[in-house]
Amino acid sequence: MAGKASILLADDEENLHEALKLNLELEGYTVTSAYNGSEALKAIANEYFDLIILDVMMPEIDGISVAETVRVNNNEVPILMLSAKNTGADRVLGLKKGADDYLTKPFNLEELLIRIEKLIEKNKKLQVKETIGEQYDFGNNKIDFKAQEAITWNGTKVDLSKKEAMLLKLLIENKGEVVSREKILQMVWGYNVYPTTRTIDNFILNFRKYFEQDSKNPKYFHSVRGSGYKFTPEE
Repeated sequence: MAGKASILLADDEENLHEALKLNLELEGYTVTSAYNGSEALKAIANEYFDLIILDVMMPEIDGISVAETVRVNNNEVPILMLSAKNTGADRVLGLKKGADDYLTKPFNLEELLIRIEKLIEKNKKLQVKETIGEQYDFGNNKIDFKAQEAITWNGTKVDLSKKEAMLLKLLIENKGEVVSREKILQMVWGYNVYPTTRTIDNFILNFRKYFEQDSKNPKYFHSVRGSGYKFTPEE
């Protein structure tokens, strides 16, 4: 497995939780534990996960409500729901509220591991957008990602930090679309604990200084409140 995928395991059934955690770690995953819905939401707000495993029946906040909250916040992380309820209606409700997959207890461990692997792989493929080359021009700006430098609209040469070059490339590859803070974390920072929103905002402010003729009225680099960040090329 390339890099350790991170999983949030939210289940209040202690024996099952510990057994699952052990097996997931043996498979090479990094596992964060939550034993109720509140703990799960707190972890989701502070860290990036490649997959969330949610038990439906949990204290404080149930798994269905957790999944719904995750989706309302535009977080596209894959969710696998576990439930002792085996009715079609429960499965449909779980999938409607944002689960990508639903498995009833008791389940076969090998089947669970295969489903987890498939969800994580599918999500990684979805995140790969159009790739651009080593250089990109927009307006009168020119960026050389490999050399980590840019020529701005007024002819000034700017040296870019590695993270600036990576964030620019990510935004441009997703041009016209809002890129979530979670995705920026995964692709640019590459570790689990979130940089503050202010950190990413500061990068966007720098990009406006470099590339916008009027940084107060940006044409290219936008912050979308509550959702993420967006690059809009010229029409």
